[in-house]
Amino acid sequence: MESRARNHIYVPLRLCYGLIPVIAGADKFTNLLTDWSKYLPEFMTNVVPVSPHTFMMVVGVIEIIAGLAVLTVLPRLGAYVVALWLVLIAGAVTLAGYYDIAVRDLAMALGAYTLGSVAALRGESLIPAKHRSSQAALAARA
Repeated sequence: MESRARNHIYVPLRLCYGLIPVIAGADKFTNLLTDWSKYLPEFMTNVVPVSPHTFMMVVGVIEIIAGLAVLTVLPRLGAYVVALWLVLIAGAVTLAGYYDIAVRDLAMALGAYTLGSVAALRGESLIPAKHRSSQAALAARA
């Protein structure tokens, strides 16, 4: 696939799967878009040792980190993390009875996976070389 054509696919996907998790994650703190805790299955609210709002704020932090990974130095790995995260969300909202949201999140997961695949076609590694060498140095010290 020609480099320019890959970029026409890559750039909008990277923006989408970087910005949307950051925005949705930040909204877990404000609930401006929706009351996110309503999407939690009832059994989860009984099992998790914190309030639903606190749990959703933790979810928000994870989403923000995943979105920033896509937008910054780990776009390929971040894309796969976002895809997996969306599959997990689809499972949770299915248990809560929100089948339409589950279908949407599964379709979005496919798009995030596609971003990771296009990043691979562009030659991007899962973990850039400078991060690998830092991890290797840390492992050698341990």
